[in-house]
Amino acid sequence: MVDSQPESLHHRTFRNRSLRESRFIGCDLSQVVIRGSDVGGMEVDSPWLLEDGAGLLVNGVDVVPLVDAELNRRFPGRELRGATDPDGLRAAWMAVERTWAGTLARASTMPPGTVEVSVDGEWSLIQTLRHLVMATDTWLGKAVLQHDQPYHPVGLPNDDHASDAYDDSVFTAQNPTWDEVLTARADRQARVADFLAHVTPDQLAAARKNPHSPKHDETVLSCLHTILEEEWEHHRYAVRDLSTLTEGERHSD
Repeated sequence: MVDSQPESLHHRTFRNRSLRESRFIGCDLSQVVIRGSDVGGMEVDSPWLLEDGAGLLVNGVDVVPLVDAELNRRFPGRELRGATDPDGLRAAWMAVERTWAGTLARASTMPPGTVEVSVDGEWSLIQTLRHLVMATDTWLGKAVLQHDQPYHPVGLPNDDHASDAYDDSVFTAQNPTWDEVLTARADRQARVADFLAHVTPDQLAAARKNPHSPKHDETVLSCLHTILEEEWEHHRYAVRDLSTLTEGERHSD
């Protein structure tokens, strides 16, 4: 019988070891301490960096607020994602929609097939948009609007763990075209905008169930914040990968 549990290196000390060019994917590195080690060129990418509240100390400096401020500088409108009132949320959604429109326009000028290219095993742009269709259906359709089956067939579920929020069999479009994905994406964006156009403060405070963990309570506001976080984080990934592909084109010329 094969043990399906991942190997645990909990509380281990690594002394005078080389981990050069290693990759850690889906690992728990919380509370890891690195002392007297060469970390030049190290890259850390964690979508939960700003959420856990634990901070990230580099030479005694908590760099999390610095990272947050720099991302806001790079992506104008991102700072609105924590809005708590209807007007603020409407402005936040308009900002992220404008940002995505610019990025998709950029992608449209790149060579054919670019939207289907994966960088370092990450989702391609078309997969990212499919994931955002699924995320909107989960947090707006299922959680906020409480629809029994809110999912569009082109949606792409998480590939790192099973979810109680949905049955994977609803995602029947295995290889949708770019135009089909754009149509589904535009429809889901319009649904968010329509909901925000009429939402009231009382509705924002209404209780909802977390779609992934129904025993955990959310509010309509927290569900909308999750949608905004998903949008901005995946936009950051998309911009990062498009830049990598653009740089690759320059080197191939």
